[in-house]
Amino acid sequence: MLAVLREIILDHQQTDFDTGIPRHLRVETLPGKATICIGVRRCGKSTYLFQRMRHLQDAGVPRENMLYLNFFDDRLHPLRHEGLNLILEAYYGLYPEKKDRETLHVFFDEIQAIPGWEAFVDRLLRSQRCEVFITGSSAQMLSREIATQMRGRALAWELFPFSFTEFLDARGVSYGVHLASRERLQIRKAFEEYRERGGFPEVLGVDRRLRIRIHQEYLQAILFRDLIERHDIAHPQAVSELAHWLIDNAASLYSINRLTGYLKSLGYHVPKSAVADYLEWFEDAYFLFTVPIHDASVARTRTNPKKIYCIDHALIDSVASGVLVNAGHRLENLIFVALRRHFGPIRYYRTRTRKEVDFIVRDAKRSYRLIQVCESLGQAETRQREIAALEEAMAETGNAQGIIVTAEEEAIHETTAGRIHILPAWKFVLLLDLQELP
Repeated sequence: MLAVLREIILDHQQTDFDTGIPRHLRVETLPGKATICIGVRRCGKSTYLFQRMRHLQDAGVPRENMLYLNFFDDRLHPLRHEGLNLILEAYYGLYPEKKDRETLHVFFDEIQAIPGWEAFVDRLLRSQRCEVFITGSSAQMLSREIATQMRGRALAWELFPFSFTEFLDARGVSYGVHLASRERLQIRKAFEEYRERGGFPEVLGVDRRLRIRIHQEYLQAILFRDLIERHDIAHPQAVSELAHWLIDNAASLYSINRLTGYLKSLGYHVPKSAVADYLEWFEDAYFLFTVPIHDASVARTRTNPKKIYCIDHALIDSVASGVLVNAGHRLENLIFVALRRHFGPIRYYRTRTRKEVDFIVRDAKRSYRLIQVCESLGQAETRQREIAALEEAMAETGNAQGIIVTAEEEAIHETTAGRIHILPAWKFVLLLDLQELP
């Protein structure tokens, strides 16, 4: 096994990095802590590791000081029985002069495949002069588990499918806050493609038929590997039915009672506690996200219906059972994921007269932002409804910034509660990524 490990280590040190499109994730490393990148399957975590390695190489770190292992390599399967300590023995067998003298940069890809990895990484951080970077599928590398297993010796960072600005990078489209008319046209055209294709890196260069097939395979892998197999679920078909119902109803309200009743109508007698577990596991896998109501009462937050969103708006189109997905809901899903990259807790808001605003978040200055999403404000009734809900919510929260995101419109609307910015979706997500929202 030592000979195999040395061969794998040397092979990678002589291989060019496949770094893909640079990601905008800004990771901060701390001495004595492992840096862990977590996210949904196929969002680019492994490629991000290669980008980190290229950055180190460009900064002058020798390739010999980088140890990379992908634990999905079947040649590493014996480590399950022989133990991970063989890794250090193999590396320092190649470079004995580096031990305790030079920093070793360790990159472990999909290490969750090996039982007992947590104790090994913990010991590695305590006993070696090293930096440790880890990725793993969400099947076994969830943030809440890392906090427990690593005993405070890890910082987890979230990676999502491509943001809009990362998509623009992939397409070679320049962007900024101030744009010439030609640049605006290019960005708007790219945004239409982004709405259609979504952000998973693998689907950017394929046609629609193949994109749908890839998205469907993603869904199956998440359901069976991240939920059914991992949690030994007794009703796997019920989980699949629930996932499809939630995808069909993305950006809509749901309750545990309603979901339990739906499964019962299909013949699955799954208790409410199990349905609640399924929802929690969907979120742990970075696949589906729940958004509760904004309320000071914890009890009311728990008992009110929640909204559901998917990790990728285009994946919804590929796997939804309906012939036509609601365009407004899909746009709302896109905006949710864009917000989720930048903000912590995201809630929806309901006014005292029960008008609803899609999102309320707090920015870095602790100020509230209220965000309404609507495909079009072309109809007077729709415009009045959306503005009235936002105006009332702004008055109740006090000095909140109000934004309505649409497919095309751009304007400023003055109200007694403050100014409402109406922005086209392409501009909203661009300014959000550039941290230049009004």
